[in-house]
Order: sequence, then structure tokens, then C-alpha cells
Amino acid sequence: MKTEAPHEPPFPPSLALVSGVLAVSTGAILVRLADAPALVIAAYRVGLAVLILAPIAWWKVRGELYRLTRHDYQLTMLAGLFLALHFGTWISSLDYTSVATSVVLVNTNPLWVGLLTSVISHDRLRGLTLIGIAISVIGGIIIGLGEFAMGGRALWGDLLALAGSICAAFYLLLGRNVRRKLSLLAYVLVCYGSAALILWVMVFALRLPITGFSGQTYTAFLVMALVPQIIGHSSYNWALKWFSASLIAVGLLGEPIGSTILAYILLGEGLTWPKVVGGTLILAAIYLAARSEQ
Repeated sequence: MKTEAPHEPPFPPSLALVSGVLAVSTGAILVRLADAPALVIAAYRVGLAVLILAPIAWWKVRGELYRLTRHDYQLTMLAGLFLALHFGTWISSLDYTSVATSVVLVNTNPLWVGLLTSVISHDRLRGLTLIGIAISVIGGIIIGLGEFAMGGRALWGDLLALAGSICAAFYLLLGRNVRRKLSLLAYVLVCYGSAALILWVMVFALRLPITGFSGQTYTAFLVMALVPQIIGHSSYNWALKWFSASLIAVGLLGEPIGSTILAYILLGEGLTWPKVVGGTLILAAIYLAARSEQ
């Protein structure tokens, strides 16, 4: 089976993680620009990514795909299931609460990753990583302090984002297990493919509209597939071969910082002192977790 050398990355995994964080930071903004039901947005995002990746994967790794074991497929498709649930709940949350709150809550996944790591991925959490996880969650809470008291509608959005966070933790931990032996293309094709299938089944089962959208919405679908999905998710899925799921989860907390800044510039959502303080704590947490991993 063709796999990447486990101890000799072709370029620094930290660079891939930074690139992934920058790319996924655009996701919440693009969702706001797409005038379509949440599940339809998620289905288009992952489905278009699969259509783009499929011919490349068929050319590069079809032999590996034939040789995958049933267990490999089961774990990768299970990761895809949690990815689909993550997108379905998180994107839905943006209909009820602010970009800042949604992204902060969905990125409490370092806490869930830390709690589940010993059970699923069997990585050993170091002291600095645990400190980083704690600081990152505190930073996320501070960012959203002024956002949670917005009434029942916002509370429902908060709960959806939190569910998306737990699903993201399972997605990362399962990916950490599988990426130790599968190449990136083989993993993301099966993972994204199963997620897309689940999302489209849900869209058709609920009889949601899939056509008749504006040009802006279709453009947002395509950019979501290219930037936050293919570049963003695939970058940190690549980094999962060398970094623990805990470090990836803490690193991804750079997303609220990027998303909050973009929401301030493009959507006029306020940039408050709690967001500045919380963002600073998150950056400190990323630094500590990275030091521990090194």
C-alpha cells in the first residue's frame, strides 16, 4: 500500500496546519453569503469537493483504494459520518446565532478531543498540551461571553454549534487513527465521499431545494469546496499523520480569530475586547500545544 513516510514529511506539518486554519476561517463567512438551507450548503460544499478530488485520486491512488481493508473503509466512512454531522449541525447554527459565537462553540473540540484521545487515538497527552487545551477553551468562552444571552433562538444555535464541536472531535480522532497508514488522497476521497453521500441523502429525504439559487450562492458553494474544504480540511488531515489530534484541535482554534476578523470587515459584526482577549489566549494555547508536540 502506498503511504507517506511517517517520519519524513516533505515540508513542515506546521505550515500545513497554518494553511488549513487560514483556509477554514473563510467557511463561516461563505456560509453567510450562501442563501440556501444549511444542509444544502453542506451537501454542495462536500459534494463539489469530492467531484474535484475524484479524478485526481483515481489517477494517483486507485491501486491503494483497491487494497484498503474493510476495517480501513469502516473507520474512514465513520469519520465521514461525523464530518457530515459536524457540517449539518454547525452550518445550521449560523441561522440562529452570530458567526463569532458559532465558530467559538464549534471549536471547543480540543476539550472533547482531550477527553476522548486515550480511548480512540491512544496518543499520550503531555502537560503543556493539557494546559493549552484548558487555555484555549477559556479563550473561546471569553470570546463568546457577550454573545450567549441573546434569547432562545440564539441558544438553539449555540447547542447546534456545540453538537458540531463534539462531532468534529470524533472526526479528528478517527482521522488520526486512519491517517497513520493511508495516504491523504485515499483518506479524504473516502471520508469526504461518505460525508457527501450522507448529506445528499438527508437533503433529498427532507425535500430541500437544490436548484434556483442566485449566482452569488452558487459561487459561494464552489469557493467553499475549494478553500475551506479541499485546502483547509485536507491540509490539517495531512498534518494528522505527524501531529496528534489534540494539537490539530488546538491549532484550529485559530479559526475563530480569522472568522471574527472577517466577520468584522465583511459583515459588520462587532470586534469587542472579550474577542481580543480571548483570541490572545487562544494564540497562547496554540503556542503551548505546539511546544509540547515538538
